[in-house]
Amino acid sequence: MSTMKQRNQAGSTLVYSTEAGGRMCPGCGEPVAGCRCRELAARVPATDGIVRVSHETKGRKGKGVTVVKGVALNAEGLAALGKQLKTACGTGGTVKDGVIEIQGDHRETVIAALVKQGHTVKRAGG
Repeated sequence: MSTMKQRNQAGSTLVYSTEAGGRMCPGCGEPVAGCRCRELAARVPATDGIVRVSHETKGRKGKGVTVVKGVALNAEGLAALGKQLKTACGTGGTVKDGVIEIQGDHRETVIAALVKQGHTVKRAGG
């Protein structure tokens, strides 16, 4: 069995197979009974142990955000940390693709909060 989606020549994915035992997972292409998407999502990504905090405006129509990358947590832990940082800064933000984005320039507040939790933090970018 493969962990990649199986696509036909038209580019569509398989959604049901009588040979494989019914419905197919849209994420991995495996039968729903044997889907491992949650196991793969629960894994902690490999990092170098350093959390990088930067400020970006690129692609956001001039609006600045504080970006936190390199946190070695699974998806649930990253979401909880993002919520804590947003509360500490008193602003909104999001967690997507393993990156925490906090609205506004809150680098100092975020760095202080992460150091207090025991993370090794570096200020990245300008």
